[in-house]
Parts: sequence; structure tokens; C-alpha cells
Amino acid sequence: MSRTIRRWWMLLPAIVLLAACGSQPPRPTLERGPAPNAGAAPAKRPAPMQGGGYYQDDGPGAHPPKDLLSIPDAVPRWEPLNQAANRPYSVFGREYVPLTHLEPYSARGMASWYGRKFNGQKTSDGEIYDMYGMSAAHPTLPIPSYARVTNLNNGRSVVVRINDRGPFLENRLIDLSYTAAAKLGIIGNGSAPVEVDSILPGQTQIAKAPDPIEQIVEAAQAAQATQASAPEAPARLPETQDVGGVYLQLGAFGNRDNAEGFKSRLEGELQDLGGKLLISATNGIYRVKLGPWQDDAEARRIAERLRRLFKIDSMLVVNNGR
Repeated sequence: MSRTIRRWWMLLPAIVLLAACGSQPPRPTLERGPAPNAGAAPAKRPAPMQGGGYYQDDGPGAHPPKDLLSIPDAVPRWEPLNQAANRPYSVFGREYVPLTHLEPYSARGMASWYGRKFNGQKTSDGEIYDMYGMSAAHPTLPIPSYARVTNLNNGRSVVVRINDRGPFLENRLIDLSYTAAAKLGIIGNGSAPVEVDSILPGQTQIAKAPDPIEQIVEAAQAAQATQASAPEAPARLPETQDVGGVYLQLGAFGNRDNAEGFKSRLEGELQDLGGKLLISATNGIYRVKLGPWQDDAEARRIAERLRRLFKIDSMLVVNNGR
């Protein structure tokens, strides 16, 4: 065997090893903060999505009503709009400007649903979320208002009452109650393409411009009835204040209930990070923040983790200054 051939023969194992290493994709890693103390548990990955619709610790209740599919649709009626719930707000660096009066609306996009993790919590208008009711969350439709949601895969339609804000993740258009999703046939898949059309009382199709006189009269009557029958509002908890440090701001609202509802949703989405969410209030603006973190470097690592795992943008703030 010649000297040249012997050299190639000796180098062959190294060449094969390099080729094998180069063909393997890099192993995914989870961004971490400062090194934990000895014996501390490793950072927890977020629970996987179930069927594209909900997380492991969310989902349908243990004992849904047996007559779930016979629960009637929401019946549109004139209601005074909730001024606080319809104020502009920002989430993940994106500005939202809700409609402040009823008007025609039609859009197509993805619908999902939210279940037991949020059942019994406040919606954006201060009501209590009932996953077995016929309600929905929408980023900009007036609160309260009504919409027809049609599953474009099977043609099924339901009418829901909009009383909450969201969804803000996964490019979704509307979040439905468990019952509404079940009647549309999207519980198993978790999501489906839909068409959302606004509806006014007395109408069954896309909303047309309302009669302003009738709207004023009906709204006044509804407001009077609400004031007469509404129970005394529970005392509101004091505002949460920052304790100093570096935070990531995820949203800003002019309404406390909107901020609380958004925080509750994030607690379900962010899993292990959900415990570091808080709401701070300054000059009537309620900011949902994540923190505090030790320094800018740790905050930026968490911000990158939010972008990579949850597609969430955030803004770094210090000591509740902005």
C-alpha cells in the first residue's frame, strides 16, 4: 500500500465523524436566567398544546351539561356599551382600538376556545366567565355586542355575546366559550377557520347601521333596568405596586377589568412564568408586567424566551417609571 493511500486510510474515521456531526441539527435549548442553586429544579418547559386549542391544565370541565348542544344561542338585545371595556389598549406592543358603537363588521380568521382554567374569572366587562354560556372574546368588537360565528369547514353557525377581550396569540380572530365551540364542532381540533359577522337586535344577518333614536331609547331602558337590579359591586382589591427592579411590560389598558382579564389569560399561556405577572397602576393606566428581574441582561433573556416560545413581544421598563 502506498504512503498516500495509507494517509487517506488513517484519516477516514475522522472524516466520517465530522460528516456525522455536521448532519445533525443543533439540539434545542431553553433560555434560562442566572444559574439556579445546587439541587434546584431545572427550568420547566411550557405544557404542550392539546389539539391546537388548549394547554394541559386547561380544557373542558369534568362534568359538562348533558344537554350541551341544546343550549340556545345568545339572543341579541339592546344593551348600553361598557365605556371602560371599549377604551384603546396595547398588548405585546400592538395597539388595539375597540369599536365604540355598533356597526357592520365581517371578518374571517381562526377561532379557538377557552375553558375551565378561566371559568369563574372576570371578563373584560366585569362579568363572570361561564364556559357553558354562549359568549366570546374579541380584540375590538364592542363590549357588549353580538356576532354570528360560522365554521367554514362544516357550515355550522352560532350567535354569541361578546363580553371579553382576546385572543392575542397564534393570530386568532375570536375565542369562543366551550359551549359555542362544541356547537360549531371545533372542540376536538381546538381551532377552525370561521367568519364573524356582527348582529344587531332583531336581525339575523350581518349588522346594518342602527336606528340612532331606537338605540338611545333601548339603551336608556336597559341602563335603568340594570341599575335597578344590579347587586352591590364587591370591593376592589388595592392596586399592585412594583417593588423595584427590571420588568417586561406586556400590555397597557385604561380599564382595570381588561388588565385583570389579560393577566388571567397570560397565567394560563405562560405556565411557569405566570407567577411573575403583576398589574401596576399609574395615572389611570393599568400595565401588565412580568418580573422583577435581577438586571437588564436577565430581562432580555426572558424577553427572547417569550418571543421564541410564545411569539410574544415585550417592552423593557425599570422601576415602574413608564
